[in-house]
Amino acid sequence: MLTVRVQPIDADILVVVNDNLSPAAQSAALAAFARQTAKDADALNQKALGYLPPRKTFVDSVEGGSEDRVRPRGQVVYEYTLLLDVLAFIDQTLIEHSPVKSGRYSRSHELFADGNHVDPEGEIPPAAEYVFINAQPYARKVEKGESPQFPNGVYEATAALAASRFGNMAKVAFEYRPLPGGGDVADWAASPHAAKHARRHHRVSNPGEWLKRQPAIIVTATGQ
Repeated sequence: MLTVRVQPIDADILVVVNDNLSPAAQSAALAAFARQTAKDADALNQKALGYLPPRKTFVDSVEGGSEDRVRPRGQVVYEYTLLLDVLAFIDQTLIEHSPVKSGRYSRSHELFADGNHVDPEGEIPPAAEYVFINAQPYARKVEKGESPQFPNGVYEATAALAASRFGNMAKVAFEYRPLPGGGDVADWAASPHAAKHARRHHRVSNPGEWLKRQPAIIVTATGQ
């Protein structure tokens, strides 16, 4: 009997091999079925997600083993890692690393899928690019280490953690970007006080545009 676990389909497929076959023939039959199952799952994922998520192969509990080496009564497991896993990790880490004085900063992490606002705890559509960004104007100060709770910032540290954990599955990068739609950030960036501060302390020639850029985490699928 062979169990092929194909995620995210989340189905255990049981194959009963004819006991009259030789051990080598049983292994070959199981290997052929496993490969076909993986091929079918790849096609489904590509169609549903718009990209092919990376997968790991475990043959009789050995990662990276060849299906041809599966025992007659062994097991082949395919494990797919989705960007949804990466996004969930980033969302939770941002919350955990947020200053908690009022909770406003923690509640202001926003997720955009190809520029469209989505709920990180709801249904997340396929997208070429996902962006986490904070809607509070003072997010820049937090990122510069002005919060005593997190002197090393929040977004850049979270991006580094996610890249370390999921680097072979997704591209995770930190940068500064304008908040889609502007919101309070755009109003603040247009204020004379903010512009004066930017010119005096940061010596930027276009403070209005510079101040609109917020700390952000960009996530794309490997291979896109």
